[in-house]
Amino acid sequence: MMHKSGLDRYTLAGLTAIAMWSFSVSLVRSISEQVGSFTTIAAVFLTGGVLLLSREFLSGQRTLYKMGVSTPRHFIGCGLLMTIYSISLYLGLGMAQDRIQTLEIGLVNFLWPTFTILFSLVFSHTKARWTLAPSTILALMGILMVVTQGRRFSPDSFILNILGNPLAYGLGLTAALSWGLYSNLTQVWSETEDENSVSFFMIFIGVILTLISLFKGEPRVFGTRVVIEIIILGVSTATSYSFWDLSMRKGRANLVASCAYFTPLLSAAVGCLYLQVVPGHRLWLGCLMIITGSYLSWRSVRDD
Repeated sequence: MMHKSGLDRYTLAGLTAIAMWSFSVSLVRSISEQVGSFTTIAAVFLTGGVLLLSREFLSGQRTLYKMGVSTPRHFIGCGLLMTIYSISLYLGLGMAQDRIQTLEIGLVNFLWPTFTILFSLVFSHTKARWTLAPSTILALMGILMVVTQGRRFSPDSFILNILGNPLAYGLGLTAALSWGLYSNLTQVWSETEDENSVSFFMIFIGVILTLISLFKGEPRVFGTRVVIEIIILGVSTATSYSFWDLSMRKGRANLVASCAYFTPLLSAAVGCLYLQVVPGHRLWLGCLMIITGSYLSWRSVRDD
């Protein structure tokens, strides 16, 4: 992989995606409470996918061939990973027992920068210094601190909390793993720099979840607030996914992935305000540990 330096526009696109994702956890929870988890995913991804696809066709800059059909490995493989990530994250957040747990599951999902960097050692031939191991452990300990907030920090308290809602936390971890893989494989499997299949991936997810939601007894109370939230999250999701895909293929992937460690802090701050929850001091301490680990992780790897 060629060495990239400086904050070029592709790297800035990835940083913009990180900022947008800071609002996603709060909006997903709010929408899910009003219309249900499956309906939330379907509505958000159909909205974002249609808007993104319409923009691409109207701009005349992309063709069906260039948007992914020309490379089945990237189109199918990365599409499957995005589908797994999106469904796991949205359902996990929707299954949270309360809004505090929503923040916790969202922060478990934010382990994906760690996995992105670790997977890059295999897929992108990056080189790592010995400091990568302790910095990764520090970031992971930050997540553990967040999940056990309000209780004595110990393996027993962590396990007890997970066992209270294992599927939701498991989905958060699945989301983290799948997005770490996606971030690496979209760079490895993309055969041209102009390739971008995000719009197709989003529409595919939206259609599948629409069909599933028809058989679910969800509330589906579409008031003015939820419609506005769906539009905002749909546009934000489409933009952030597209920016991230572009950044992973053409920007400084390791730098962007490391900066993504700041997302838990931003997400927690937004969640506290939007969802009106008051987290304990362990959440903020955990976020500080995550941010410190992120910086050290970035300094521990370099492109080959």
